[in-house]
Amino acid sequence: MTEKRFIFWQKWLTYANVITLGVGLLVAFAGNSIFFALHNEYTEEIFFQGQAFPEDVLAFKNWLFGIIGGTIVGFHWLMIMISENAFRKKEKWSYRAVCYGLLSWFLIDSGISLYYGAVHNLVLINLVALTLIGLPLMMTRKVFNKQP
Repeated sequence: MTEKRFIFWQKWLTYANVITLGVGLLVAFAGNSIFFALHNEYTEEIFFQGQAFPEDVLAFKNWLFGIIGGTIVGFHWLMIMISENAFRKKEKWSYRAVCYGLLSWFLIDSGISLYYGAVHNLVLINLVALTLIGLPLMMTRKVFNKQP
């Protein structure tokens, strides 16, 4: 892989995490906005038989979205810092850290979503993020596998 091509994928990784960090801010501060209307609609359908969230449940959901959004922001800031520093320098540990972080989140979150029948979370959120962040990892894996 040429250096120019590697930098393209490294920047893709950074910007994918910037976008996902932005989604985390939306989750935290705009979880009831148009951005999450479809997700909220499916959640109401699965867990509340299509009825709107009761007021106390809505408050609980907003609190959960706040802490989940904060976690998303923190995780993706870390991913950005790894991408812009150690990953760009082709330090092998950085590739593993990003891969293991991404895969552990995806498997746990998706497994729990499937267990509870919330397939919409897997489709609308998890697969999009996995593809967006996983693609540059797939494209650069040979660079990191060649290192001792």
